[in-house]
Amino acid sequence: MISNKIQDAINDQINAEFWSGYLYLSMAMNFEAKGYAGIANWFRIQFKEEQAHAEIFINYLVQREGRVVLKPIAEVPSEWDTPLAAFIDTLEHEKKVTAMINNLFSLAESEHDYATRDRLAWFVSEQVEEEDNARQLIDKFKLIGDNGFGLYMLDRELSQRAYNAPSILGE
Repeated sequence: MISNKIQDAINDQINAEFWSGYLYLSMAMNFEAKGYAGIANWFRIQFKEEQAHAEIFINYLVQREGRVVLKPIAEVPSEWDTPLAAFIDTLEHEKKVTAMINNLFSLAESEHDYATRDRLAWFVSEQVEEEDNARQLIDKFKLIGDNGFGLYMLDRELSQRAYNAPSILGE
C-alpha cells in the first residue's frame, strides 16, 4: 500500500508527464507545418517517451494498490519561430521535470517509501539523459546558425531517430 501523500504526488507527476507529451506533440506539429520533418520526428518521439513515462507511473500506482486520478491537461504553447527556440524551451522544461522528480524522490525518502524511491531512481537517470540530449541539440543549432545546408543536414539526421520503449515499462 502506498501513502496518500506519495499517491497524490505521483498523480501530479502523471499529469506533468502527459503535459510534457502534449508540449512535445505541439512542437512536432509546429515544425511539421514548417517543413522540418526531421525535427518534427524528434519531437514526436519525445511525445511517445513522455506517454511511456506517464504509463510507468500509472503501472506503479496500480502495483502499489494506489488510485490513479487523471486530471485535465493545461494548455501548451503552439508556436516556435526557430528550432533553436524550441530546443531552448525543451531544455528549460526538462530542468523543471528534473526538479519535480527530485522533489518526489525526496518525498519518498522522507516517507521511508523505499520502493518508490527505487522506482524513481530510473527517472533520475532518465532526466540526466533528457537534459543532455536537449543541450547537445542546442549546441548543434547554435553552431549551424543561419546556414541553410547545415539546418537541412541536422533535420535529416533527426529524421532517423526511432522510438524505443523503456524496458522499465514492461515490468
